[in-house]
Amino acid sequence: MAAALRPLRALSRAALEPRDRRLHLSAARGDAVVISGRKLARQIRQEARHEVQQWVAAGNKRPHLSVVLVGENPASHSYVLNKTKAAADVGISSETILRPASITEEELLDLIGKLNNDAAVDGLLVQLPLPEHIDERKVCNAVSPDKDVDGFHVINVGRMCLDQYSMLPATPWGVWEIIKRTGIPTLGRNVVVAGRSKNVGMPIAMLLHTDGSHERPGGDATVTISHRYTPKEQLKQHTIRADIVVAAAGIPNLITADMIKEGAAVIDVGITRVQDPVTAKPRLVGDVDFEGVRKKASYITPVPGGVGPMTVAMLMKNTIIAAKKLLKPKELEALPA
Repeated sequence: MAAALRPLRALSRAALEPRDRRLHLSAARGDAVVISGRKLARQIRQEARHEVQQWVAAGNKRPHLSVVLVGENPASHSYVLNKTKAAADVGISSETILRPASITEEELLDLIGKLNNDAAVDGLLVQLPLPEHIDERKVCNAVSPDKDVDGFHVINVGRMCLDQYSMLPATPWGVWEIIKRTGIPTLGRNVVVAGRSKNVGMPIAMLLHTDGSHERPGGDATVTISHRYTPKEQLKQHTIRADIVVAAAGIPNLITADMIKEGAAVIDVGITRVQDPVTAKPRLVGDVDFEGVRKKASYITPVPGGVGPMTVAMLMKNTIIAAKKLLKPKELEALPA
């Protein structure tokens, strides 16, 4: 077991690396450094590709990811295609199981149960959102925790909150990796997370504020979480003092230049499709006024091309963890007999 967990411990040690680095700011500082999520994601996918090659060369089965896609939501179909393309790129086999929006909750749970019991399936995810007649929480909890590459099962969420090894949700883990790999310090820093969703905002806050010396090291930051009922002026009072602002509310232009202090790092998780006022064509925007904020921030992520590619890359990492069964012994201990 100790040998099996070495890769996770290596990830934990890496989490501590940027803690002593500092942002170098000056009065003459220019626009923010635009963090390329695509570039970082390529780096992580290369690491994943090498890990898969070593795993298979050692005589192990190639990791396999099964994705269940319900309905005809165009965005969901696009996201799933990106995930299966990434899997092929790093050497992970995958399949997409299509089901109509009319599928009953019972039928979907039965399908998940069969995939849980299929030894050929290492990683399993059900693409969200689901039709309104299906309970998403019940579906997320139906996926076996050791195959739960989305990190949404209540056991994985609980272990994450207790600073224990778990499947981390891909988007929050992607944000954490952006911060670490860019060298943005978190120890003792003020952070504002705008958005409290259970799959994005809350896990990001957990990763950033928890103890850096624990089993699953956190960022040791002081974190403030805002939400839909936080008045804009009150939000500004928090963001103007923040060293790091993570915008994950899904509200275009929520964060503007007047809300950011000089030299802050700004991570934009939001993604909304809007109509371009000039071309009248649809385009993707984040929660941050990119052009305005980049003139004050030290680092900023773009939309698209920021957090999105990192989400897919971290999903590949989770699939490898699932294939190696690095978490299974502890997960099984937590399950009722």
